[in-house]
Amino acid sequence: MMRISIPALLCLCTFGCLSAFGNAALAAPAESANSRQSPPNILVIYADDLGFGDLGCYNAKSKIPTPHLDRLAAQGMRFTDGHSSSGICTPSRYALLTGRHHWRDFHGIVQAFGESVFQPERLTMPEMLRDSGYQTAAIGKWHLGWDWNAIKKPGAKPIQSGKRPEWGPEAFDWSKSIPDGPLAHGFDHYFGDTVVNFPPYCWIQDDRVVEPPTERMDTSKWKAIKEGRWECRPGPMAAGWDPYQNIPTTTQRGVDYIKSQAKSNQPFFLYFAFPSPHAPIVPNDEFDGKSQAGPYGDFVVETDASCGRLLKALEESGQADNTLVVFTADNGPEKYAYERDIQTGHWSSYPLRGLKRDMYEGGHHVPYIVKWPGTVEAGTVCDALVSQIDLMATFASIVGSTLPDSAAEDSHNIVPLLQGSPDAVRSTHIHNTSKDRYAIRHGDWLLIDGKNGYVSGRNKDWETRHEYPADDEQAVELYNLKTDLGQRHNKASENPERVADLKKRLQRIREQGYSAPRLAN
Repeated sequence: MMRISIPALLCLCTFGCLSAFGNAALAAPAESANSRQSPPNILVIYADDLGFGDLGCYNAKSKIPTPHLDRLAAQGMRFTDGHSSSGICTPSRYALLTGRHHWRDFHGIVQAFGESVFQPERLTMPEMLRDSGYQTAAIGKWHLGWDWNAIKKPGAKPIQSGKRPEWGPEAFDWSKSIPDGPLAHGFDHYFGDTVVNFPPYCWIQDDRVVEPPTERMDTSKWKAIKEGRWECRPGPMAAGWDPYQNIPTTTQRGVDYIKSQAKSNQPFFLYFAFPSPHAPIVPNDEFDGKSQAGPYGDFVVETDASCGRLLKALEESGQADNTLVVFTADNGPEKYAYERDIQTGHWSSYPLRGLKRDMYEGGHHVPYIVKWPGTVEAGTVCDALVSQIDLMATFASIVGSTLPDSAAEDSHNIVPLLQGSPDAVRSTHIHNTSKDRYAIRHGDWLLIDGKNGYVSGRNKDWETRHEYPADDEQAVELYNLKTDLGQRHNKASENPERVADLKKRLQRIREQGYSAPRLAN
């Protein structure tokens, strides 16, 4: 563990540097692991397709001002080696909310009108926290599936069939509740649009649509997009739907929820999941030109401003001192980052190689910030390996919950790190986006068990500009991240014994069904 004073924090940056929800009657809260009289509120803020190098507190060269998240880092602990489970969104969200590697169950994303990825018996983070006396809410992007067939009208047929069938608004009975969504897996309340660029395009509150879709999506009715393509799948849409209102609307809901909880005798868990800076790139006009990285950068600025409003709500409601805040992202930036690097000189993954989907670090090595007043010393930096999968065991420790053997099989308790211990909690992590393609991290070494770590595709022009050597065509790639964080120099041919050892570790963890220390015996 490395400790850095607050004034030095921003300059060092080692790697480049509707109404508020109602209350629910729940059991009495458990005693916290840090000897407080009551456990802390928990706020998890989850960005979508945000790069490790987008925030100023991680990248002194960033061309995107992020003052609110920089301040959060200065008030808490900034992890420099934090990872999501996958290089894409649904699997990472599943892993965060279950403490289990996604690849033990599935690999891909939930498609439009796709079913839930959660098995009924799978214990989730909100279920565990609710059992420990918490009120639980999810706001924003869900992308973990619902039982849409339950509200589909008998005999309904798609407008277009095929791999991605298109359904019209008339195919569903929108007056019915939609089963197997957030409320079925531990959340007392939900508000959002499930997936920003997938139908149905409407707000959902708890398990019902707020305004039923009556027409098909038509991007010509929307204000012009500011960068790239809409990337919105066709399907049902509520009249007057405006994608530009996503962040303002969900942010206000988050603020209202946080302030409402100040009146409660029970702690809350809020999972606030942004749709940004995932495409479509739709920053509101007040943020135009606020960055030097184009509309994408402006979208990050708007995301940062939204985080600032949520954090301010904690302060104004008097709850900031007893709220544990986690900020992180589901995966790295989308492939448009290559063009942005050319046009603006801003590399969203800096100083990493790779983007969203990739097994290279840029695909899953993400911002990871924790603020917990009274436990986490302000202005600290931790370079220990941590994963979003670890949050479930960590929260269980904090609230005094005993996890069953059938839950959180890959989650490590990082409370010791939060309390200042210099000893690593986790030494190994498995990276994966697509079936049968894996990488394993152990200590300083990273093995990509394949010819390369690209899933989103290789950009040779980018490699040339950033002085990457030509591919050596070896069967695997091995990197020492301590000396080569940018993954330029494949050391596989020089270390055959290490390659063999990492392959065995990878096989063992995959086959044994767990990696959590508490299950070792």
